[in-house]
Amino acid sequence: MVMIDRDSAFLGGVRSVAVEIAAVHADDVDRQARFPAEAITALREAEALSAYVPSSLGGQGVSLRAIAEACFELGRHCAATGMIFAMHQIQAITIVRHLEGSPWFTEYLGRLHEEQRLIASVTSEMGTGGDMGRSIAGLAERAGGGLEFTKQALTVSYGAYADDYFTTLRRTPTSEETDQVLVLHPREETELTPTGGWDTLGMRGTCSPGFTVRGRCAPEQVLPTLFSTVMSETSPVSFLLWSHVWLGLATEAFERGHSFVRAAARRNPGAPQPAAVAMSRVLSELWSFRSDVRAALEDFTAVEEETDRSSLRTLASSLRFNNLKLSASERAPRICLAVLEVVGVNAYSNDSEYAVGRLLRDALSARLMVSNERIHALDGQLLTILKSV
Repeated sequence: MVMIDRDSAFLGGVRSVAVEIAAVHADDVDRQARFPAEAITALREAEALSAYVPSSLGGQGVSLRAIAEACFELGRHCAATGMIFAMHQIQAITIVRHLEGSPWFTEYLGRLHEEQRLIASVTSEMGTGGDMGRSIAGLAERAGGGLEFTKQALTVSYGAYADDYFTTLRRTPTSEETDQVLVLHPREETELTPTGGWDTLGMRGTCSPGFTVRGRCAPEQVLPTLFSTVMSETSPVSFLLWSHVWLGLATEAFERGHSFVRAAARRNPGAPQPAAVAMSRVLSELWSFRSDVRAALEDFTAVEEETDRSSLRTLASSLRFNNLKLSASERAPRICLAVLEVVGVNAYSNDSEYAVGRLLRDALSARLMVSNERIHALDGQLLTILKSV
């Protein structure tokens, strides 16, 4: 009952931010390709950035289900805000799940709550072909003590606005590319040099250009858990939260189409409504999308309620959550495009209440966030090994 009350209170606050703030500024955020400062500030004021942090460390201690639902709500009203929130929560959840009693990371979670710090991830890297399981940059010993690194990151979402950075690196400069660690370093220990701009088709408000990232840290700022373990046990969280953002924007696109056919029916009561029939087909796609996303969340949380996470490290588990990402990233733009075809020029026009242009453009980014082609290639390799799925 306590968890339900926490989740309910948290989601009530997030819905208010989504409807009253994120939605109001979404078009301007997209038009200007600017960081959604108003919505992120409101989420900070609601202490939403530390929502998953256990209450024993000062956070709200809400469930993963509530975090996912918050991503859905924000994604409906401003996909950029929803994706920034999702990416931040992925980093916070990673720390909570893998701190292994580290005093430094335990103390950091308290700071995260008190200061509502925004965490960005630095996982992409030039020269790896988009493979997050490999790193070129490594941690090196720093003259005078501590560690340092330089990494050429292809993208760092909201990098210029983050308070802290979670970066994947080789354990040492001479380690194998797959011998990776995660390092958490604050802005004051980080130098970001932009290597490109962010004038993109969609998700413009995430502000995700490339950077040369130079950082320094103490040894205790290295997460105790190897990145390979984090990848297998927590990467499903990325796909779960991203898919909720995409489900949110697809739901919003459907609702705009739904509003259009209802308005048409009111204008011509009793007349045939071919657009309504077409929207019925879109609804079937949306319901299937929703069922897949919610089922995957239930599958993951069922494992979370056990003490042994070993099932998440299996090849079958990788296939299961990889397929979620593939399916969700393909369905979201398909639903937006279907609404565009049903509603026609009223959905095509950006100044219409039925406009889906921004939603469609944002949805198209889903296939690129960990390339679908890379995931299919990996799944193909797994299928040659697994006897059954």
